[in-house]
Amino acid sequence: MGLMTTIAKNTTSTVIPGLRYEKALEMIDWLCTALGFEKQAVYMGAGDTVAHAQLTFGNGMIMVGSKDNGAKTSAIMKQPNEIGGAETQAPYLVVSDCEAIYATAKAAGAKIIFELVTMDYGGKAFTCRDPEGHIWNIGEYDPWQQHGS
Repeated sequence: MGLMTTIAKNTTSTVIPGLRYEKALEMIDWLCTALGFEKQAVYMGAGDTVAHAQLTFGNGMIMVGSKDNGAKTSAIMKQPNEIGGAETQAPYLVVSDCEAIYATAKAAGAKIIFELVTMDYGGKAFTCRDPEGHIWNIGEYDPWQQHGS
């Protein structure tokens, strides 16, 4: 076996983005309503601080925490509103019906950055910001499927 097949654990999802939010509890609810995430676990800290949360999306997952939850990573991460709206990572959600997610995201107040369009490489897609400025790419293109390679 090569290195690539032995490093990753044989588990459901081996890449799990982590996001911080100023109002993490509100944003967890928003992510569930607007984009279709489901709460798997929410661990609270002091007050309304989210120490750690796990939200699932199909066989994918994100981890969410309050911006100032005391974790070591809090000191080395910035929120989009602290750096002029910039983002250095943007999760991509593979969806079966992009129009439906577009509608729920827009109804929940997502700021549409790139409108819903049919992509040259297949399926529909759009890009939006959540209420705290994080960027989400959403599309029907499945990079796990082979496309004319």
